[in-house]
Amino acid sequence: MKTALICGVSGQDGPFLARLLLEKGYQVVGTSRDAQMASLANLDRLGIRDRVRVESAHLNDFRSVLQVLSKTKPDEVYNLAGQSSVSLSFEQPVETLESISLASLNLLEAIRFTDRPIRLYNAGSSECFGEAGDRPADEKTPFRPRSPYAVAKSAAFWQVANYREAYGLFACSGILFNHESHLRPERFVTRKVVAAACRIAAGAAEKLRLGDTKVCRDWGWAPEYVEAMWLMLQRQRPEDYVIATGETNSLEDFVAAAFSEVGLDWREHVVIDPSLLRPSDISVGRADPGKAAGELGWKAKRRMRDVVRSMVEEERAQA
Repeated sequence: MKTALICGVSGQDGPFLARLLLEKGYQVVGTSRDAQMASLANLDRLGIRDRVRVESAHLNDFRSVLQVLSKTKPDEVYNLAGQSSVSLSFEQPVETLESISLASLNLLEAIRFTDRPIRLYNAGSSECFGEAGDRPADEKTPFRPRSPYAVAKSAAFWQVANYREAYGLFACSGILFNHESHLRPERFVTRKVVAAACRIAAGAAEKLRLGDTKVCRDWGWAPEYVEAMWLMLQRQRPEDYVIATGETNSLEDFVAAAFSEVGLDWREHVVIDPSLLRPSDISVGRADPGKAAGELGWKAKRRMRDVVRSMVEEERAQA
């Protein structure tokens, strides 16, 4: 039986990954800064809370990272931890950099120090590409980060690449484009849109306030993306992969689809609020996930409208 350590098990991707690994026969251990006080609601929502062991670990503390690796002796480590909101990173740039870049460095150095054949997956981000123009971004597209979050993710990506080259670690990054689910908190715009549409359809007298609805992104379904993470660690040698659907839509398209699912015209319920605009943003995100299809055999099954439909169904089921 393999053991997997998931750092960031309480977020969106962690519970889906934990469920997948449990189905594959893994022993799954998750980390939280304080295991006894951690909010593990998303594990509960997937019905797997009692099957995931949770250990206390603070990834910004090298000694803490070393201790949890020594205690759990994992075969695979999935680094999904860190401040995950692009918008919040403008307000908390230091916390964002430390929780992503320093944490990744501590994991890499601790794995090197233990001298065990641990395989590491690092959660990269399409935000690293910045404005890539009309050409879809692939693994060779240069990084031009436009937020503190993207800067931190870029640093972590190159740390992984450096340790792989310098020390021969099996370490790789998945450069994931936007991937959503009902486990997203409402501070993420996709869940904010879906939750508001469902409340309004149920009779709530409110307006949905959004920033720039012209931005375009590649939106996929999170439960599918965690399978790509696992596949990367099953390869003979570590490489980085872009994970995406290959389809780009505007936020306006996403909003329209969400309100259409509940039988409403979004234009009657949405207000554009300039105060919600970011200091800098990416206007269009396009992806070329061809390498993942060719080498991992992974292709996204659900596109944006499928994602919206699934999120609306889950939102109504929880109401």
